[in-house]
Amino acid sequence: MSSGLRRRLGLVGAGVAVLAASVLGAAGPASAHNYPVSSTPAENSTVTEQPGTVSLTTNDNLLSFGNGSAIEVSGPASDPRFYGDGCSRIVDATIETDAQLGQPGTYTVTWQVVSTDGHPVSGEYEFEWAPADGTELAEGSATAPMCATAEAEAPAAESGDGSDDSTTDAAATSASSLGDLLWIAGALAVVVLAVVVTLLVLRRRNPDAPSDAEAYEATAPKEDPGAR
Repeated sequence: MSSGLRRRLGLVGAGVAVLAASVLGAAGPASAHNYPVSSTPAENSTVTEQPGTVSLTTNDNLLSFGNGSAIEVSGPASDPRFYGDGCSRIVDATIETDAQLGQPGTYTVTWQVVSTDGHPVSGEYEFEWAPADGTELAEGSATAPMCATAEAEAPAAESGDGSDDSTTDAAATSASSLGDLLWIAGALAVVVLAVVVTLLVLRRRNPDAPSDAEAYEATAPKEDPGAR
């Protein structure tokens, strides 16, 4: 193999490696789990007026799979009760619920959402509730409220033949697997296309380049007929 051909192939290999790394690197974040970026009330903040709506916003849009998403408000820490009707809403990248708070103290917001990649993500954060004088306080409930709509739409936990209902889990797993396969297939397609295009460009730039055999024949020492 000629040194020029080795050099061209080396450049092709280096270019493909860089391109593949960039494509696969871009694919990684797209399949990562969602994570919180802001909340209302803000984490560790002190609230003096009824918030009305408690919400959590993530870095990407959320999926809605039946009862897979929820947000719950409880407090104060010294005598916790639950506030709101237990219903939650998904609005793009935000999950929210309506709630009026009760006695002053430390409150906890517990949440669970379904990421864009189909995986459930959950967590909690706290804030301080210090209502101003004259603020109307909610009574709350001793147990976590069940959203009337969610309860009506909730499927039976177990069917008549004893099998579990796992529609939500199956849908989330399917979405995750499909997303991963699409990213991998797309990355491989880009790499293959890059190899083909690069080789065509190199060939077009030097269409008359001799093959290795021709180059060897041209440079090999000639036999002297008189030496026989």
